[in-house]
Amino acid sequence: MTLHLPDAHGALHAYEPRTEPRPALRASPGSAFTSRTVFSAAHVVADPYADTTPDGPAAVDWDATLAFRRHLWSHGLGVAEAMDTAQRGMGLDWATAAELIRRSAAEARATGGRIACGVGTDQLTATTGTTLAEVRAAYEEQLAVVEESGAQAILMASRALAATAEGPDDYLEVYGHLLRQCAEPVILHWLGPMFDPALEGYWGSSDLDTATDTFLQVIAAHPDKVDGIKVSLLDAQREIDLRRRLPQGVRCYTGDDFNYPELIAGDDRGFSHALLGIFDPLGPLAAEAVRVLDTGNVDGFRELLDPTVELSRHLFQAPTRYYKTGVVLLAWLSGHQSHFTMVGGLQSARSLPHLARAYQLADRIGLFPDPKLAEERMRNLLSLYGVTR
Repeated sequence: MTLHLPDAHGALHAYEPRTEPRPALRASPGSAFTSRTVFSAAHVVADPYADTTPDGPAAVDWDATLAFRRHLWSHGLGVAEAMDTAQRGMGLDWATAAELIRRSAAEARATGGRIACGVGTDQLTATTGTTLAEVRAAYEEQLAVVEESGAQAILMASRALAATAEGPDDYLEVYGHLLRQCAEPVILHWLGPMFDPALEGYWGSSDLDTATDTFLQVIAAHPDKVDGIKVSLLDAQREIDLRRRLPQGVRCYTGDDFNYPELIAGDDRGFSHALLGIFDPLGPLAAEAVRVLDTGNVDGFRELLDPTVELSRHLFQAPTRYYKTGVVLLAWLSGHQSHFTMVGGLQSARSLPHLARAYQLADRIGLFPDPKLAEERMRNLLSLYGVTR
């Protein structure tokens, strides 16, 4: 059973995998959550037999992709669709993202699952001649697809807007225009440059205090059109300060994959809901933790979720935008897909030592429903890299 896993220095170390899954992962799915609204940003499963290239159209295994969403819904989690975790802007083109939104929304209606979908501008490549009107039109095209599907809209941060806007007023104008026409309240999405360097200076300033003020102006002008905000800045105190400034009734959905247990648990002045990429691999365990929190047992919630933070911080280490590779690795090792292949060839974005450490950390916390399957698949991956013992 011993695996020899490489470390960052190229040395091999013996590791003894678990032989049994943790009991919580064998438990049948429970009832809906009552204390928090929780979304998992779900990955897409690539079609491993497609004859394509990293810069060609995305090829998706639709059956496996939708099966994974049913897995998340079965545990009570909502699905945040066509987001960064699904490789928006990193292999998933808009045409395929639109198809993903339509298919997942239909599946949500059939199964009773909750779904919210990303609205962006990634069909538009910003150039020096790009106008704000073109950015608005790209947003509107995607918003129409999401609303027609019956899903809730998540207004994602836009590379094109970041490249085109000349200051805070342009953000106020574009977002105000969009919010006025939204049929239902949306989630506003603030993704930091650690997730996407092209979003540096979003909201019109690289100074986060100034950017936060502009962000809050957008919300204050349209509080009835904003269900909540999704913040991914990996700064727990900044998120806490921001959520305390939100208008009453506007939720904060943490996107902080470094500090999520404490932010979801909250304090005497409030708490964050969740819209997290790490809840893709942690789905059943995260669901169990939130159900414990529903009973008022904060300590029990933290006992379940705190041990997962080391794994999450490893997956989301710099360059953070490549966290999707570890997410898909864990989906393969967990048996949710038959291969370790990604849209755009992104399975090559992390090193073997990084992947080996992800396996080890996940195995230690009992994340794999079938530890033997995970061990066999990890052994096969190691052999492809030339590790023969």
